[in-house]
Amino acid sequence: MEAHARGRMIPLWLALPLASGAGLLLDAGFPDRGMWPLPFIGVGLLLVALIGRSAGGALLVGFVAGATFYLALIQWASLFLGPLPMGALVALQAALFALGCLLISLAYRWLPTSGANSHARYLVPSAIAGLWVLREMVASTWPYGGFSWGRLAMSQSESPFSDLLSWVGLSGVSFLMVSLVALVVEMLRSFSPARWGDAVVPALLAAVLVALPTWPMSSTGSMRVAAIQGNGPAGYFDDRDDGALLAAQYEATLPVLDRDLDVILWPEGSTDRSPLDDARTAAAFDRVSRQAGAPLIGWAVTERGGLTYNTQILWQQGSGAVDFYDKRHPVPFGEYVPDREFWRPFAPDLIDLVARDYTPGSADAVFTVDGVPTGINICFDIADDVVLRDSVLEGAQVIFSASNNADFGRTDQSAQQLAIARARAIELGRTVVNVSTVGLTAIIGPDGRTLAQLPWHEPGSIVAEVELFEGLTPAAAAGGWFELAAAGLGVGVLLMAWSSNGSARRRAESMAMRERA
Repeated sequence: MEAHARGRMIPLWLALPLASGAGLLLDAGFPDRGMWPLPFIGVGLLLVALIGRSAGGALLVGFVAGATFYLALIQWASLFLGPLPMGALVALQAALFALGCLLISLAYRWLPTSGANSHARYLVPSAIAGLWVLREMVASTWPYGGFSWGRLAMSQSESPFSDLLSWVGLSGVSFLMVSLVALVVEMLRSFSPARWGDAVVPALLAAVLVALPTWPMSSTGSMRVAAIQGNGPAGYFDDRDDGALLAAQYEATLPVLDRDLDVILWPEGSTDRSPLDDARTAAAFDRVSRQAGAPLIGWAVTERGGLTYNTQILWQQGSGAVDFYDKRHPVPFGEYVPDREFWRPFAPDLIDLVARDYTPGSADAVFTVDGVPTGINICFDIADDVVLRDSVLEGAQVIFSASNNADFGRTDQSAQQLAIARARAIELGRTVVNVSTVGLTAIIGPDGRTLAQLPWHEPGSIVAEVELFEGLTPAAAAGGWFELAAAGLGVGVLLMAWSSNGSARRRAESMAMRERA
């Protein structure tokens, strides 16, 4: 019975190259390659490598796949603080990936002997997909707020499956992708010429998923937005004169000041000093707002109440700062050092590079711009489910996403971030204006189409009539319930299988004892 439960296990010498290849195929779905079918193949190879594995073998296979995937996906992280912090992040994510793979291997081992053999080919894929979502959920929130970059659904922002984001969100799409692949694997494991009709089930499921259109949204009008890419020396280690950032951003803004605007949007990293305590910066903000006849959504590092914040500021000429959004999810070891006293002895030079610690914001993520509720987020906030969803639940009719990508050069980071912004536009049913210091600045419609985009590392501006929307997609309305339901399904089925196997084992032992007696 145990041999049947484990299934046909491929040897470890073959499983490890398959795991490494799976990691590379998972990465290939993300920009800049953006080959969306390849993650499906990557998931399939990984599942095949996990079938029948022991706990140690599953952990090793999972770690190799996770390390390969994240090394390929976030190699840009080494440009900021070097290879050591990137290596630590990759190792942590690979360890979490390995734990998720261990659970998947246990599902393959236990479920066929759980008393549900006739339904295993449908139960197993759902359980495995739920466990995959569980791992993504944990990695996205732990430790120190987690690292949600690289969730499987993020590879599908421009695929035929992208419309599903508006129905079930990122976690739901990850669940459906893994379910579909795992179903194919189950069909192949039990394939025989007499059962060729079984292939209809995954084919029909794929057809239904692709055929679903984006959830229809109600338009409420439009607002005229100017998104400004200043291309100033905004990198953490850039050599710059005081005032160079503000000067570059202001110069790039001048050509649009007579364009009959409703709002001007500046990116994160676009000023040297805060307009709250620097007269020259405040004067520049006031001048832009006055000449445009519209509010400016600017940016600064602000000091308020003895704390330091990464802040978007709604600035109205004559009134100054009328609202603030402080970044809710500062990047650990990039924008602040958690438990600094503990970590500093391990790498004092690296830890000391992060000289100031941003405080996570607590204000709502909505500005009211000329009567229009507008969702606001900063850089890696775009990968945070809660921040984006909260702004829409609070009535935001458009989303403004400000970022500073100067530290990552011309790597995949900026394109990956824009792909996440595209996924959010579809998921939440809102136009997303993504503005960056150096690119990629773009406007994405709620159907995922790129409406306008600026080239990398050139100063410029986009002036566009941006459509506004109200109402909620099913993904926005359900919130995190899709994620919790999927993860709960995986854990629940696994626990029931464990319990059933334990009961069967005890019965077998009891019968053996009676026979010996």
